[in-house]
Amino acid sequence: MSIARRGLSVLVAALWSSSALAGEVPLYQPAPDWVTLAALPDTKAGASSPPILIFDSQQRIAKDTLWTYRDSATRVSTTEMLNQLATLTLPWMPDKGDLIIHELAIIRGSERVDLLAQGKTFTVLRREQNLEQRELTGLLTATMAVEGLRVGDVLRLRYTSTVKDAALDGRVQSSLLVPSSPLRLGFGRARIQWEEGSAAAWKLLATGDAKPEKKGQFTELNLTLPLAKQPDMPGDAPARYQNLPLLEVSTFANWADVSRVMAPLYQTKDLIAEGSPLAAEADAIMKARSKPIERAQLALQLVQDKIRYLALGMNGGNYVPQKPTQTWDSRYGDCKAKTLLLLSLLHRMGIEAEPVVAHTELGDLVKTRLPAAGAFNHVIVRAVIDGESLWLDGTGLGSRLEDIHDTPPFRTVLPLRMEGADLMPVPMHANARPAIDLTIESDQTASLDLPSPFTATALVRGQLSSVVTMAQAQLDKERQDDIVRRFFGRFLRGATFSDLEIVSDPQGATATLKAKGVQPPGWRIDGKKIKLGFSRTIEGIAFAPQRTRAAWAQIPVATANPLGTQYHLRIRLPDGGKGYALEGEPDSNLTVAGNIVSRKTRLEGGVLSVDERQDSTGAEIPVDQIPVERNRLSVEAAKAPRIVAPANATRQWDLTKGDPKGATQVATAETIYAKAIADNVDEKRAPPLLQRAGLFVALGNREAALKDLDQAMGIEADLGTYLRRASVKRDLGDLAGAQADVDAARDLNPSDFGATVLAANIRGERGDVDGALALLDERIDLGGETKAEYQESKANVMGEYGDATGALALVEELLADKPQDGGLLNARCWIKGTRSVGIDTALADCVTAVERDKSGFAALDSRALMYFRLGRYQDALTDLNAVLELAPGLAESRYMRAVVLTALNRKSEAQADLAIARRIRPRIDVAYARYGIKP
Repeated sequence: MSIARRGLSVLVAALWSSSALAGEVPLYQPAPDWVTLAALPDTKAGASSPPILIFDSQQRIAKDTLWTYRDSATRVSTTEMLNQLATLTLPWMPDKGDLIIHELAIIRGSERVDLLAQGKTFTVLRREQNLEQRELTGLLTATMAVEGLRVGDVLRLRYTSTVKDAALDGRVQSSLLVPSSPLRLGFGRARIQWEEGSAAAWKLLATGDAKPEKKGQFTELNLTLPLAKQPDMPGDAPARYQNLPLLEVSTFANWADVSRVMAPLYQTKDLIAEGSPLAAEADAIMKARSKPIERAQLALQLVQDKIRYLALGMNGGNYVPQKPTQTWDSRYGDCKAKTLLLLSLLHRMGIEAEPVVAHTELGDLVKTRLPAAGAFNHVIVRAVIDGESLWLDGTGLGSRLEDIHDTPPFRTVLPLRMEGADLMPVPMHANARPAIDLTIESDQTASLDLPSPFTATALVRGQLSSVVTMAQAQLDKERQDDIVRRFFGRFLRGATFSDLEIVSDPQGATATLKAKGVQPPGWRIDGKKIKLGFSRTIEGIAFAPQRTRAAWAQIPVATANPLGTQYHLRIRLPDGGKGYALEGEPDSNLTVAGNIVSRKTRLEGGVLSVDERQDSTGAEIPVDQIPVERNRLSVEAAKAPRIVAPANATRQWDLTKGDPKGATQVATAETIYAKAIADNVDEKRAPPLLQRAGLFVALGNREAALKDLDQAMGIEADLGTYLRRASVKRDLGDLAGAQADVDAARDLNPSDFGATVLAANIRGERGDVDGALALLDERIDLGGETKAEYQESKANVMGEYGDATGALALVEELLADKPQDGGLLNARCWIKGTRSVGIDTALADCVTAVERDKSGFAALDSRALMYFRLGRYQDALTDLNAVLELAPGLAESRYMRAVVLTALNRKSEAQADLAIARRIRPRIDVAYARYGIKP
């Protein structure tokens, strides 16, 4: 975007000012005589020269009119810039002033092409560019295609706009953009003049120095641009600590002056005529309800529901609201119109109410700004009922009686009163009702290892409800489903969805989203126990303020605006919940880090029930309380409840391709997957075919898994799917097919470590040890960060399928660089044990490996094999028992324990372990046969 376009756009957005209708075509005149012309810097392009040669903004306040002069000179450095600058667009508001063009020229070396002298003029368009946001600005746009502009040229544009706003009763206000470093400018200036006696005040919101000077009958303020780089601020700092790049000037005396000037616009006397449709609406409300608060709520609901939002910025509409009768007849209005309509209704009902202006995003900054109407961008109603302030926003959606005590996140407002008023704080507190009420019912009745089917229902209220209802009305079913999927995806990570639905209730101002789905298992190993964390409240609080910089040490933390979320979780546990127990703090009710949190947890009848609510309050955390709140949040996270599975919990390997008696998890998951596959719901992101294939593998049904993977490959043949299918084919004994798939995966990404190592192992298993080692040597020769990992993989492949002595030599070479590396020590122990080499030193190696092992079980498994080689079966069993306490799904340890138990003549126990090992790793007998070990 050109400097001219960007500069004027910022100006128009920053100013809430208007003037008498001047003209609807640009004027072509010399610059005003008060303007100081900027000299054009050297236009020769250099490596260090900035493309913006001139960025000059000059303003003059002359009585009740603001003159704004802009001068931009920009070098067209790239083709992209050429595309941006080849068409100029200058928007302005003709009901408030003029657009005056002074110069438009192309500078090409020593040549200057005066486009205006050639008769080029701007074409005027009416461009309601924000109509899709329901906003009519009244802007006209002067546009011109700059003919003949080339890369390397400099385009210079100078123009002036005038603004006179009758609604401000002679006051003038301005917010001038002042860019800062690292933006580079050839010449940059911000200059403001105001007449003596105008009582203008100025303020630089950014960090910088400016000193006004008297120049004749005017006071002048000059800033050299860009300003110095602005101090960094933490993202969670209150808005008043942010350095806005604005230079403000205002002739308002104080906030009371702003209040007095704006108040007449919202006088309601005689605006609702007796016998009019609006009078009938107000009278009907009074007849239906006797309590003032109920009447106020129905009036608010009437304005929200019956009047659609449309911002009117034309014909003085920046500040002047349209009359209630016009709003009611047209059934549309902006915040001003809705506020005046609501005020008129409330006053007719005898309810105390007044308009208050606010800034929807920078409310905390208002009190640090210059008094001006431009400090605000919104207006609502403050009603007083039973001594309580109620903040009623006609542009809101879905407000009901339960919500009437909620506070908007504006923090500071200005009441508009005929006698004037000062700024008023808006105390923040949690909302009465949650915006989201989420219920998830999860079926985990078969096994904690398997994906869990669920039904999810979310009741949404307020603004979110209106958005969902509108989407349902306007979008097709596919896009509606995508909205539901993305919504629940925030709470159910990695889930596959089906049966997606939206049910709207306009009368109740709610919408209900529904879905069924299957979610990956969430249980985690914690030492020797398996646990599931389920609390959402504490983990949903983001509070990690950084105040280590000295400059930030005294900056408080702004927490999230008021918003409530309620969660209901029901989990049906395996085995009827037998042996499952809670740990941590099941119930809580506290305020931490600006959030109110409550939780109730029950474990009854094989069902875990959790009811939680989290409400952000918008509270500001003082500096001295930051460490206190951080610690409290940490403590609460540590105390968060978890459910602990019993040691004998049913695992996936205990199942025989389906649900055990009384369980429904597998059947329900298969039904949902089938529906999702039939609907082709998640094809583009996470195909349910892959998810169902994973379920089949977990159940030991690899033939069914292979069919799903084959079908998934027809949708998207990516690296992950190739590797999944290669693994399944390998388990089924199709080594040639597995090699073909893993080679195809490597074609997609030759540098993928997992694919390369799997390809080498499959080649080794097929007897092509040289080919396997060649793959690894190729990656080793490339060097880089993964070289050592590939070298260790090479040693493992050699030790498994090839030259054990050579493998040990390579391990020793690697250990010379990393003598304490647990993985290498374990590899040495494992190779000696599996290949029966170096037995005299093997046990000592294994003991050292156990001492260095970070996993807690890998080296124990290796030492157990060595104990077996030495005939120390009881020692081997002790190690294997320890391993399987930590990792009961480790097929190798299950297999070896079966071998050891057989040697100890405990054959029935051995058979149980053997069955599990073969279930988890179907070709494990082949692997151990290479070691000369059989059960």
